[in-house]
Amino acid sequence: MKNFRTYQSAKEFYKAAEGLKMKGCIKNQFDRALLSIVLNLSEGSAKPSSKDRRRFYYIALGSLREVQTILDLIGHQRLILQADRLGAHLYRLCHSC
Repeated sequence: MKNFRTYQSAKEFYKAAEGLKMKGCIKNQFDRALLSIVLNLSEGSAKPSSKDRRRFYYIALGSLREVQTILDLIGHQRLILQADRLGAHLYRLCHSC
């Protein structure tokens, strides 16, 4: 996983965003979607076929979009920019399989 740049980027994003303060159910949804990005990249990388890998990478991209929407709602610009960079990595990864 050390050479998997998108995973490393997702892990950095996770660490940057995990302590973000929010209220109630939005925090729970944010935390679950944030963790889903990293976990689906990890699980997808272990799949033997490109079709299976792509499916998990698309799930990670969907979770990132969820996180980006919440960041947009709360107006956290620094993390929005970091999420956009991660999104570009994920998009390329999804289309390279």
